[in-house]
Amino acid sequence: MGDREARCRLYLVTPPTLDPAAFRDTLASALDAGDVAAVQLRLKGIDDDGLRRAIDVLRPVAQSRDVAFLINDRPDLAVAQGCDGAHVGQSDTPAAVARKLLGDLTLGVTCHASRELAFEAGEAGADYVAFGAFFPTATKDAPTRADPEILRWWSELMELPCVAIGGITAANCAPLVRAGADFLAVIAAVWNHPEGPAAGVRAMNAAIAAARGQ
Repeated sequence: MGDREARCRLYLVTPPTLDPAAFRDTLASALDAGDVAAVQLRLKGIDDDGLRRAIDVLRPVAQSRDVAFLINDRPDLAVAQGCDGAHVGQSDTPAAVARKLLGDLTLGVTCHASRELAFEAGEAGADYVAFGAFFPTATKDAPTRADPEILRWWSELMELPCVAIGGITAANCAPLVRAGADFLAVIAAVWNHPEGPAAGVRAMNAAIAAARGQ
């Protein structure tokens, strides 16, 4: 378990609505504030042209800093627009279909609190599985509530990385880090931080380090 704890990293998910031109500098300041493994562009109620524009503006900000840039539920656009991969939910593009579309790019799959869905995602070729929600979240209606035990179970059994998501903050993340989460996916804890997103990233990284006893 020590190895899993040692590599727990921050995974940023964008706010569900944003102005790409205005958000570009916000994203840059957040990524410059500390270690971030990946950024997932997750926009709702936007057409393909708007999504392409957002990708074109924001993808270089992440990739120029060696941060993986993933998009939600559009493996086709991930490939076409030069992203590093895509994340799909259980009601989105099926994981096996996404895997074929993405080729060697990264595929993440939402598995809620289900061990069965996580196994199915792994068999379909996922590069990571995401469990949650672990805490109440205002970002989306979480159909399930997950217990940190599922992270412990998965990390002890499988090599495939796991992401924890759902209401995670600097104040509540320690049990997830200790349980074996490879990544903590956060939204509000960074973008809505009272001192700004850069402070949010610093606070999350400090909390991860503290949970690892560093």
